Amino acid sequence: MTRITDAPPDVAASHPPLHEKPRPSLLAGNRLAYLLIAPAVIAELLIHIVPMLLGLWVAFTHLTQINIRNWTRAPFVGLDNFIAGLDPDGPIGSQLYTSFFRTTVYVIIVLGACWALGIASAVFLSSKVKGRAFLRTFFLIPWAMPAFVGTIAWAFMFNQRDGMVNKILVDDLGVLDERPFWLIGENSFFVLIVASIWQMWPFAFLMLLAAMQSIPGDVFEAASLDGASLWRQFRSLILPMIRPTNIVLLLVMGLFLFNQFSIPYVLFGRNSPEPARLISPLIYEHSFVNWNFGLGSAVSALLLVVLFVASLFYIHLVMPRKNDDD
Repeated sequence: MTRITDAPPDVAASHPPLHEKPRPSLLAGNRLAYLLIAPAVIAELLIHIVPMLLGLWVAFTHLTQINIRNWTRAPFVGLDNFIAGLDPDGPIGSQLYTSFFRTTVYVIIVLGACWALGIASAVFLSSKVKGRAFLRTFFLIPWAMPAFVGTIAWAFMFNQRDGMVNKILVDDLGVLDERPFWLIGENSFFVLIVASIWQMWPFAFLMLLAAMQSIPGDVFEAASLDGASLWRQFRSLILPMIRPTNIVLLLVMGLFLFNQFSIPYVLFGRNSPEPARLISPLIYEHSFVNWNFGLGSAVSALLLVVLFVASLFYIHLVMPRKNDDD
């Protein structure tokens, strides 16, 4: 009987030895993994990708309440919606730039306050203090509560001239001489910031507390024995060791706050006052108040590009590089 190894080279190459089993393909080996992630991929396509592509297509059309019934036949206007949104001298462009700047200021203030409250509470409750289990649960109440419930409570306290806020500030503390209107005019931006900080800071606290729990206690004991002060421990130990969590936290909260819609909508309704009009409520007004879906989609696409580029720049700036680890 002739063995395969004694056959001519071309025959031996086409017939591998009998004891070698054929290798499974990459697709067959990862079949279970693909099956497990398939529902998430399908949901992502249906909920985010497909609507985003449709919205991008609408941005190049003049889709209004007149032709919404046959929206697939809306007139194609090219880049007109984008030009109107980017023109700083036009009414829409100037409003967009103003709203974008206001939203940036809003994100910086709320994000900074939430991080400061979160890190202070996390550091405090990481130590062995009496009642810390209760305080941890108590601090999470604003985050566990539905957003519209807490926002309605703030709107109720600020809404009336004889409400709780004015009673405390005017009657009890005497900080103000008169009772201002909080939900209109310049004061509306302050109310928006207060309600946003109250709702968002427990999330920062939860993330930072989880990061603090991963730091070994021996590190702080050794630092105390070396005579390091509490501020030195915070600056030289805590901040460097929770840096990965801070990177993710600031990015996630920043993107969420930049797209904030629910709080201003519940506080002010369909039309936010000019001093408190963020960019997401502005997109809503263009789309569902003025019934200009094409313009609203164009502004949404511009916002998507700006946030995507900003996220890439942030990740490139803060993520460690290979040379830094050497």
